[in-house]
Amino acid sequence: MISEKIIVGEGTEYPLNGLLTLPDDLGERVPAVVFVHGSGASNMDEQVFRNTPFKDLAEGLAERGIASVRYDKRTFVHGRKMAKNAADLTVKEETIEDAVLAAELLRKDPRIDPDKVFIVGHSMGAMLAPRIDAEGGNFRGLVMMAGTPFRLEEVVVKQLSQAGNKGGLMGAIVKLEDKIFSKKFDGLYEMSDEEAKKKKFAGSTTLYYFKEMGGKTMVDYLKETGKPALIMQGGMDFQVLPEEDYKLLKEQLADRQNTEFRFYEKLNHLFVPGIYNDILKAQKEYKVEQHIGPDVIDDIAAFIKKSC
Repeated sequence: MISEKIIVGEGTEYPLNGLLTLPDDLGERVPAVVFVHGSGASNMDEQVFRNTPFKDLAEGLAERGIASVRYDKRTFVHGRKMAKNAADLTVKEETIEDAVLAAELLRKDPRIDPDKVFIVGHSMGAMLAPRIDAEGGNFRGLVMMAGTPFRLEEVVVKQLSQAGNKGGLMGAIVKLEDKIFSKKFDGLYEMSDEEAKKKKFAGSTTLYYFKEMGGKTMVDYLKETGKPALIMQGGMDFQVLPEEDYKLLKEQLADRQNTEFRFYEKLNHLFVPGIYNDILKAQKEYKVEQHIGPDVIDDIAAFIKKSC
């Protein structure tokens, strides 16, 4: 395995440090993937406390002959600078532009087969993967880990409601927050863009961020392309629920060609073994160091090689 430091968006306003991970055997051009983070500010490993899912995947795929690019998310590096234009911020500036630049970087590398570049999106990155493909990514295929067919504001309300139903003092607090935040989204798609930009959701994030992203869902984009797609879900995921999100994805994409589904009964949102299966114990669970196992990496590698 070979790791090389790179810069995604070099020469732009928002350069990002990253790593290009390559297989040892480079006798011929190899396929490659671009990793796309979930929500929030995140480093190139998509580190969540003691877990580093993108590092696990990059190293595992390299052992299976597949290169990858991972990089710090723009909000992780340039969050303060971006906050100055928070009213206009969308997922395009936060995520999409950099994923497209990473794909272009891969295609220019003589060791990479430019016709065999894939996207691997996790969580919100999975929700955005089909849009990134449509807006310049031009990938050979799409891997979506813990994606949801719901709009982002629906996910926020659903997770707050889920936590609020757990009972106890913390549950009661979250239930109150659920009522407050749910009302903020009333009439979201009837608002003009300018109205949405003036209404704050939390911190510097405005309702425009949700409105712009919610114009089309993950499923809407997937139905507009026939490219190979792999959808992966953990059975002990307490953020994207197998009995709701995954079930609905399978129903809505039942007639879509070139679509594969993989379910891992004992894995959580990070695709490592689940412990508590309780959203209120997320921090406690993610503070346990664990790594993505070979079954998940094997499935991604097999999908990529079959789709080349």
